[in-house]
Amino acid sequence: MSWQDNMQEWLDYKDLDPDMKEQLNEMKQDDKVAEEAFYEPMEFGTAGMRGLIGPGINRMNIYTVRQATEGLASFMDTLDEKVKKQGVAISYDSRYYSQDFAYESAKVLGIHGIHSYVFDSLRPTPELSFAVRDLHAYAGIMITASHNPKQYNGFKIYGPDGGQMPPKESDNITSFARKASDLFAIKVMPVTKLRSEKLLKLIGEDVDLDYMKNLETVIVDPKLIKDVGDKMKFVYSPLHGTGKMIAPRIFQKLGFKNFEMVTEQAILDPEFATTPFPNPEFAQTFDLAIERGKKIGANILIATDPDADRLGAAVRQPDGSYKLMTGNQIASVLLNYLLQAKKNLNKLPENGAVVKSIVSSELATAIADKYNIKMFNVLTGFKYIAEKIEHFEETGSNEFLFGFEESYGYLVKPFVRDKDAMQSTLLLAEAAAFYESKGKTIYDALEDLYKEFGYYREKTISKTFAGISGKDKMAQIMKTLREEGIDEVNGVKVVESIDYLNDTDVTESGTKETGLPKANVLKYVLADDTWIAARPSGTEPKMKFYIGVKSDTEDNANKKLADFGKVIEGWE
Repeated sequence: MSWQDNMQEWLDYKDLDPDMKEQLNEMKQDDKVAEEAFYEPMEFGTAGMRGLIGPGINRMNIYTVRQATEGLASFMDTLDEKVKKQGVAISYDSRYYSQDFAYESAKVLGIHGIHSYVFDSLRPTPELSFAVRDLHAYAGIMITASHNPKQYNGFKIYGPDGGQMPPKESDNITSFARKASDLFAIKVMPVTKLRSEKLLKLIGEDVDLDYMKNLETVIVDPKLIKDVGDKMKFVYSPLHGTGKMIAPRIFQKLGFKNFEMVTEQAILDPEFATTPFPNPEFAQTFDLAIERGKKIGANILIATDPDADRLGAAVRQPDGSYKLMTGNQIASVLLNYLLQAKKNLNKLPENGAVVKSIVSSELATAIADKYNIKMFNVLTGFKYIAEKIEHFEETGSNEFLFGFEESYGYLVKPFVRDKDAMQSTLLLAEAAAFYESKGKTIYDALEDLYKEFGYYREKTISKTFAGISGKDKMAQIMKTLREEGIDEVNGVKVVESIDYLNDTDVTESGTKETGLPKANVLKYVLADDTWIAARPSGTEPKMKFYIGVKSDTEDNANKKLADFGKVIEGWE
């Protein structure tokens, strides 16, 4: 069917949600907007589906949410009845329609006789991951668009291990969802009937207490917190999101009592009124935190994104200003503190393991090597880190210590199987307290790492290719890179070419397999330790290029990064 036919079906549907009908009538005035909303169904990427809110088969609305849930429910219908009875945990963030989408999911599951455990109000994504494990549910649904602007929402599915649903199961769910092509024919059960038939159970404080009890185990050195935790001043912002539900409570409980919330950003506002891009990697999100930090003399500012799975930080400089840290820098400082503290307490295991994505900083590898801890590299997507943890536990081969991605996501303890900003907030606060007790800041600790291991710098160049032609453009870029190949970049020889889609790792000594699942990613390692990667996003209309460099001084590293960045900007 053409996009016009798809749109006409919606226009003809008499029982269409009134708000959506009004938006649809406005959409009729703009063919480009209408075409993008109706030309194809939404797709599942590395983290579920995510898109603009509004009417259309390619938009987030109650009908596409029902379709996605129908896919999950139909897939669960094929499973053993005992497994099916484990049910589905459901949580949601502070965005427009998030609670509605959560209940629509439960209403579809109910038709299939599947129990749902729905949080009584918004909760962090990592707590949803924890809840799946804590309740022994078969799956989890998180309604969130993470750090995207207010116009977006999303739908993420988690598996029985608490990690994002693996590709095989996700593909099956997508296949079942596509079979439910008539979105308006998908049946739902009223919430009152769900409750009367005990197919929907509300959860909240019970899971909160279990989650916070596990969060307490993130602290490495309780004595340190007892001695200096209540003296360290820091500022925390939940960026209008779910972190507000947990962070202040666990700070108080563990002894971090000298903190202040950014009150304006502690309002659960789907407009994200103080920060239109609620992403803790953006400087603007810290404007209010910086104001508060200067007033109280805080050494560190911490912000978590609206679903509290990502964490950003800014550290006070000698002149009183604050400097933002990158995700790679935060991860490196956290990892070094964690391993150092465990070693000092004789708690560092011989078979310890750290897991990072293939596009994350190699400084972390150097740190792990120092402590004789093995580094494992996985594809982008935290579900691959979760799969590694599961493998470690099944085989007993390694003890998981830390996992991270460059995109501001970190995990310390495996009671959650996704990035967890509540965990990393606690570890960062502990590290900040430790360095403050030594007369240093987190940024001083980072500088010490650079002096010891070399100056590492990383950069992500993200290019947006929106609309119908966007996918074709990204596909063409990857096709050109594969067919033409790259022998050198900016005059530096390529010594290793890795194609994760074709499962080839080519060096001068020959070709071997990557050892990782297939993915549409290319990576090049250069003779001067620079590495470059190209990857189309699985959930956004973006092409991402990653660059990592190493040099002997900060200035040289920055220049090197800028020079390579100029070259990569032209790759299209």
